[in-house]
Amino acid sequence: MHALGSIFTISIQNGWLGKRRMPHIRLATVGTLLALALAVEALRLHRLSEIPPGLFFDEGAHGVDAIRVLQGDHAVFFPENRGREGLIVYAVAIAISLMGRTVMAIRLPAALASAGTVFALFWLGQLLFGRDEESGQATPWRGLLIGGAGAALLAVSLGHTILGRTAFRINFLPLLLSLCLALMWLGWSQRSWWRVLLAGACAGLLQYTYMPARITPFFLLVFGLSLLAPFCSGFNDRLRTELPWAGLFAGAAALVAAPMFVHFALHPDHLFLRSSQLWIFDPGLNLGNSLGKFLENVWVYLSSFIVRGDLNWRHNLPGQPLLNRWEALLFLLGIVAAIWRWQRPAYRLLLLWLVFLVLPATLALEGAPTPNTVRIFGAMPAIYLLAAVGMWEAFHVLRVRLRTLSICAAPSFLENGTKSAIVLGVIVGGLILGKGAHTYRAYFDKWAGAPELYWAYHTEWTELARTLNDRPTETDLAYLLLNGLHHVHYSFDYLYQGLAPAHMIYTAIPSLAQKIQAALTPMEYPSTVQVVEWKTHTPWAGSGDEDVVHLMSKYGRFLGSDEHDAFQVHSFTDIDLDRRWIFYEDLVPRPIVYDGGIMLQGFALGRGERQLPAEDIVNLGTERSLWAALQLKTAPGLNIDYVISLRLYDGQGERNYQKDALLVDYRLAHTSLWTADEPIDNLFHFDFPADLPPGEYELRLVIYDSQTLKPTAQLDVWNTEIGLVRLHLAEAR
Repeated sequence: MHALGSIFTISIQNGWLGKRRMPHIRLATVGTLLALALAVEALRLHRLSEIPPGLFFDEGAHGVDAIRVLQGDHAVFFPENRGREGLIVYAVAIAISLMGRTVMAIRLPAALASAGTVFALFWLGQLLFGRDEESGQATPWRGLLIGGAGAALLAVSLGHTILGRTAFRINFLPLLLSLCLALMWLGWSQRSWWRVLLAGACAGLLQYTYMPARITPFFLLVFGLSLLAPFCSGFNDRLRTELPWAGLFAGAAALVAAPMFVHFALHPDHLFLRSSQLWIFDPGLNLGNSLGKFLENVWVYLSSFIVRGDLNWRHNLPGQPLLNRWEALLFLLGIVAAIWRWQRPAYRLLLLWLVFLVLPATLALEGAPTPNTVRIFGAMPAIYLLAAVGMWEAFHVLRVRLRTLSICAAPSFLENGTKSAIVLGVIVGGLILGKGAHTYRAYFDKWAGAPELYWAYHTEWTELARTLNDRPTETDLAYLLLNGLHHVHYSFDYLYQGLAPAHMIYTAIPSLAQKIQAALTPMEYPSTVQVVEWKTHTPWAGSGDEDVVHLMSKYGRFLGSDEHDAFQVHSFTDIDLDRRWIFYEDLVPRPIVYDGGIMLQGFALGRGERQLPAEDIVNLGTERSLWAALQLKTAPGLNIDYVISLRLYDGQGERNYQKDALLVDYRLAHTSLWTADEPIDNLFHFDFPADLPPGEYELRLVIYDSQTLKPTAQLDVWNTEIGLVRLHLAEAR
C-alpha cells in the first residue's frame, strides 16, 4: 500500500472530481449540492428567529459581548460566564451591525456555520475517497457517494440540527476542522502553498471556537507523524520533502492562534477556567475513583451513539441516541473497514478524528456521568463519514456476493460501475430523504412543541424583554427585576432596549432592603417603580420575592399589577428614599459571643412588611411562615466560613423543622471575608410544615464551621444550641 506521500504526488486536477468529469457525474454533483442546500435551508434556517423559543442564557452572553465589541471593547477571550472563546462573539457583532439587536442576529452566524459544515464535509469526503489509494486512479463515484452520503446524514441529523440552530460556539469547530483537513489534503497533494497556508489558518482559528478544539493540534500532529511511521518507505527522503510543507502549515496556524496564546500567557487562570471545574481526575469529582469514572464516561459516550443519548432538551430529544439503527450499523461497519485499512491515510484520518474529538468529553465529569452532545460535536463529521464508508463497503460486499451467486441479470448490471453507482445513489437518497422527513417532524413538531423547551431556553426572559420594550417610555421610571437564581441574565440584557433603567435584584442576598434603596437612590425620586415578580411555577421565583413587594409597599404606594403568563408587574409611586430601608424597625438585643470568633448582636421576627412584637411567646396564630433577621459580626483574623442553622423544636424536644444557610454579607462574601466588627444582617424565611400540630415551639440557633461541621459554642456557657424565641401555633385552617 502506498502512503499518503505517494498519493499526494498524483495531482487532483480541476477541483473535486478530477480532470475527466463526465456529464453524469457533474449532474449528480449538482443534484447532491441542491439537495444539501434544500436540507440545510429547511432544517437550519427555517423559522430560525422563532424556534428555539427565546434566547438561552449563553446565547444572550454572546450578544452582550458582541455589543461590547461594537463599542470598542475588543478581546480574544471573554472570561465572564466561565470563559468564552471569541470567534462567535465577532461573528455575532457583524450580524448585529447589519440586523440590529435581534434573535436572528444572535443565531444566524452559528446556523450558517452549521450549514457550512455540511458542504465542507461533502468536499472533504470527495477529496479523501475520490482517488484509489493503491493505484492512484480516480474513483469519482466513490468520492461522490461517500462525501454526499456523509454530508447528507450530517444535514438531516437531529442532534446537529438542534445544536446548529442554537448560538453555541461549538458550531464553528466542525466547520473549521473540516475545512482545515480538506485544504490540507488538497494543498499537500497539489503542492499548493496558498492552500496549505489556508489550512494552517483554519487550524489556528480553531483555538477561537470551543474548549475541545485545544486537542486538535495533537490530532493533527499524530496524523502527520503517522505518515512517517516505519511502514512508510523512504523515511529520510520523505522527511526532507514534507518537513517544509509541515513548517508552512504549522507556522500559519501558530501565527493565527498567537493572540489567544498571548492572552493565556498573560492570564493563565483563564486557560482552565471551565475545564478545572470538570476535570475527571479531580478527587473532589471522581470520589477517589479516577479510572472507574473515566471508563464509565467512555461507555456512556460510546453508548450514546446507539443506545441512550443526551438528556438535555437544548441538545437533543432527551435520551434519543445519536444514530438510528441503520446508521449505527453502517457506522460500525465503517469503523471495522477503517481499522482493517488503517494503513491507508484517509481511513486512519477518520479513526484519529473520532478518537481525539471524543476524548475531551470522556475527560469531563459534571455530576452523574451522562452524555453531552456538545462535547462530542467536533467528532460528528467523522462519525457520519465513517457511516458513509460503511455504506460504500456494504455496497461493495453486496456486489461481490451477487457475482458469486450469479443472480440473473446481475453480471451486466454489476459490471457497469456507473449504473451501479446510480442505483446505489437512488437507494441512499431514499434512505436519507426518509431520515430528513423524520428529522423535520421530530424537530418542528415533537421537539419544538414540547412544553419543557420553554423553560430550557429561558423563554420567559425573552418575553419579559419584549414586554418592557413595548411599554411607553417614562422619564422617571425604574424597573426592579427579581431573580431568585442569578443576579444577571444576559438574554434580557441583550434584548432589552428601553430607556428606563432595569435593575436585576438577587432576592437571596441578606441586605435586600439596602440593595434596593441603593439601586433607586441615583434616580433621586423616581415617579414610578415597577417590580417584576416571577410567578411561583418559574425557576426564577425566589423566597425573597415577597420581601421586595413588602418593602415597596412599606416605602411607597401601591398602584396595581399587570398579569402575564410567567410574571407580574407591580407598580409603586411616592417612593420614600429619605429613610434608611430596613425590614425591621427594632432589633431585639441578644448579645452572644461565640468561641469561634463570631458574635450575635440581636434578632427580629416578622411576617410580610410587619415586624412581630418582641414577647416571651410570639403568637403566630394559624400562620406557618415568618422571617427572621439576625445581626452578626466577626472578630479580626477570622478564617472560617460559618453556616447558620435555625431549628424548630416542639415541647417534647423533637426537631420538626431546620433551615441551614451560609452566612454572607451584602457582597455575598462568606464570614472569613467580612470586615471585622462590622454588623451584618442576614434574613431568613421559614415555611413551617402545614401539618404542624398546634402548641408551643422553640426556635433555636446553631452556628457551625462549613468545612468541619463543628459547631461553635457560647463563651462561658459553652452551649452550642441557643434558644432564640418561643412560638405559639394555633390550629391550622
